[in-house]
Amino acid sequence: MKSQKLTRRCVLRSSMALAGAASVTSLAAPAISQGLRTIKLTLPWLANGSTLYTYVAKHQGFFRKRGLEVNISRGYGSVAAAQAVAAHEFDFGVVFAGGTILGAARGLPLVALSTLGYDATMGITLRADSPITKPKDLEGKKLGTVVTSAESPYWPAFAKQAGLDLQSITMVQMDNRVLEQSVANKQVDGSTAIGTSSIPVMYGMREPCRFMLWKSAGVELYGGQIVTVQDTFANNKSLCRDVVDALTEGLLFAMKDPAAGVDIFIKEVPEIGITTGGRENAKLSQGLMHYTMLAPEAEEHALGYADLQKASAMITMVMEYGVPKDAKRPPVETLFSNDLIGDAKLSAAEWERAKQNVAEYARILGA
Repeated sequence: MKSQKLTRRCVLRSSMALAGAASVTSLAAPAISQGLRTIKLTLPWLANGSTLYTYVAKHQGFFRKRGLEVNISRGYGSVAAAQAVAAHEFDFGVVFAGGTILGAARGLPLVALSTLGYDATMGITLRADSPITKPKDLEGKKLGTVVTSAESPYWPAFAKQAGLDLQSITMVQMDNRVLEQSVANKQVDGSTAIGTSSIPVMYGMREPCRFMLWKSAGVELYGGQIVTVQDTFANNKSLCRDVVDALTEGLLFAMKDPAAGVDIFIKEVPEIGITTGGRENAKLSQGLMHYTMLAPEAEEHALGYADLQKASAMITMVMEYGVPKDAKRPPVETLFSNDLIGDAKLSAAEWERAKQNVAEYARILGA
């Protein structure tokens, strides 16, 4: 008998319920032990493997040893997370670069303190048996897209860079709850997507898939960044440094021991562990995220370092495709900072081990 398939609606409902429960538990905590400063941190989306390093940092005491207690809350998308930080609803946020740049272009006083994810994994989700193997194969095909999703505004940029005839491609606007199901059922030939979000959904449906990264055509944005407001950065650098260091230490721990990272995540968010496929989903999304850390910025400098030349190109793309023409371009030197980047590094042997750990996830992403 064929195994029952999970729709994106089911996956999201389950994940949202679990993450919601985790968020309520965290926010309902006591007023914190004497001597510790409480901070509020928002994730860009649901609690999952791609941001489990935040829970590792909390569980392992990386915040507490710096005099901090953190309340971690789920997010509702990077744009919403950026807005919540700017409105002082949260002290810090994990926000994808697209949301950071978009918010700044709209006048929000944001600053990215550290980059913990060097590829937002924008691209195309494909069935494993799809005949589409290169960008040109997309011509004449039908693709699903969610117009409010993070990658959708940059589809024209990818099409331009890949030399595609847009008139030959039929774009079907869809609800995010049925996007992957439509790919699996062959209602569309593929869909625009964020790989770290779409691939786990496909695997949760027991549907093997492939992914076409837009990065291969030079269309890329950084993934998660630690974001706060300019005033906090200017007036409380010690706090900012402590938060950056704690989160970076959490990611470094998880990269060195991914299995331990998942175990800690399940302890911190136990509802994930009792959900069908919860542990596997966490392992998959963490592996995909760790793949995005294999970048020259991290290897040659330190975890969290941002290449300002690349960042400037990202701002240019967002200004061309993601915002109204009258939006103001934010200066790269004030929007991205490397001032608080420490010396969190992997040794040559540890980098080699990390690359081995993510080899299967690189294959899934088509990298």
